[in-house]
Amino acid sequence: MHSVPDPRSGRLRIRPMPGQAFAPSMRVQCARALSDPARYPAGTRFLLNAKLSDRLGGEPFLFAWHGDKVEVLSAAQARTFLAAFRRGRI
Repeated sequence: MHSVPDPRSGRLRIRPMPGQAFAPSMRVQCARALSDPARYPAGTRFLLNAKLSDRLGGEPFLFAWHGDKVEVLSAAQARTFLAAFRRGRI
């Protein structure tokens, strides 16, 4: 996952990185602290334990529990991770 500015509001949003199994436009529900620009600037890459959900039959999204460990990745670490876990897109 990584943080990107929302084009409409300008606020940071957490989205899957291009190259992951999930579409980069897919919504991610996680701790608000990850989208705080004072803590993590735009473009920060995260390693999260997220699960695919479609609560009540709605649009699918990724859910990361707010109490789980969050690891901040460098650009090189993110590239290595994506190369090791390349899968089909959902």
